[in-house]
Amino acid sequence: MPRFYVPSDLSNGTALALPDNVVRHLNVLRIKPGEEIVLFNGNGNSYSARLNRLEKRAAEAEITGESPANNESPLNITLIQSISSGERMDFTLQKSVELGVSRIQPVLSERCVVRLGGERADKRVARWQEIVISACEQSGRNTVPEVLPILHFQTALKQLKPTSLKLLMSLNQARSLKDVADKPSDITFMVGPEGGWTPEEEQQAFDAGFQAVTLGKRILRTETASLAAIAAMQTLWGDFV
Repeated sequence: MPRFYVPSDLSNGTALALPDNVVRHLNVLRIKPGEEIVLFNGNGNSYSARLNRLEKRAAEAEITGESPANNESPLNITLIQSISSGERMDFTLQKSVELGVSRIQPVLSERCVVRLGGERADKRVARWQEIVISACEQSGRNTVPEVLPILHFQTALKQLKPTSLKLLMSLNQARSLKDVADKPSDITFMVGPEGGWTPEEEQQAFDAGFQAVTLGKRILRTETASLAAIAAMQTLWGDFV
């Protein structure tokens, strides 16, 4: 059943006008009045609804039911992702949400190809948040991970929240994932850009309590490393069992 994110208060038995982006999507999907859809607003619940009216620029739905749908991973993973170029960053964010990350912190590191600041950075973060929402619609998640404002690498390290495990993707002093912890529940995971971390950045991360991890002898692209590691974490400690 088609699912749509609606950033509004939702409750059983109420009717509401749907946002413009949802109206466009409904028209693209050729959904007809009277058909059933699912709405969510990020509070963890899903809401069954009946589409009462659909026009080119307006639509209305009536909520017919509410259910708690816990599709979240038991792992609370914050992904600190150094900004990669082009579609690589979009792909990383989309798939990491499907895999269950809870929060995404984009960072600018020394070897980033892409440099963003000011209004361009704000627009890019807004675009990434849209990608995250679409991934939640597709994957059945009812809690929407937040894409945090872009920070410089050193600033991100200073603003870290306490977590049970801090991991850095690196070949320097690296250990296998299965050897770094027994069963963590709260993980901060940091992945570098296309050119990797500088030695100074790696040392700063180690000083901040990060452990280096590797996924084997092969060197992975930044977008591959993020997703492969998150999938491995879900297999070892999460809900991929």
